[in-house]
Order: sequence, then C-alpha cells, then structure tokens
Amino acid sequence: MKIKLDRTLCDGFGICAKHAPDHFPLDDWGYASLAGGPAIAPADEDAVQRALLDCPVHAITVLPEGDRPAGEPRAADALPDPPPVRPTLE
Repeated sequence: MKIKLDRTLCDGFGICAKHAPDHFPLDDWGYASLAGGPAIAPADEDAVQRALLDCPVHAITVLPEGDRPAGEPRAADALPDPPPVRPTLE
C-alpha cells in the first residue's frame, strides 16, 4: 500500500496522528506530515487505513498500484536513451 498526504488540505485535526503516530507526526502548528515515505508496511496498513478513513478533510489518499508520488523516478528514467535510428538507402 502506498499513500499520499496532501498537506494543503490538512486542517490540523490530528486524528491521523492519533491512529498512526509513526506515519503522521504533527509539526509545531499541529499539522500532519508524512514520515517514512509513501510505502506502508503490511503491519501498519490497518492503522494508516483508519487514519485515512477518519480524516475529516480527506487529506490522505491511497495511490493506485503502479502509481508513484511526484518526484519519484520511474525505472525507465534510469535507462539511457536508445541510439538514434538512421535511415538506410536501399
């Protein structure tokens, strides 16, 4: 399971921190942040799912399988570009 926290939607209710404090620590102003990255270990999925469901502003979402958060490189991005194909005269 991978999740995304939209901090622009967070209103600082702190419910996520109550359910999954290791994943949603609160900053100095009481707003949640995402600790440990988007990947959630299977052992933590229940607590994170409860935090997601109880968020009154829906600031936490589950990323569909195969999606990646912005800025995370794709495997294809690590490969060099293929050489250009030159036309042949026949």
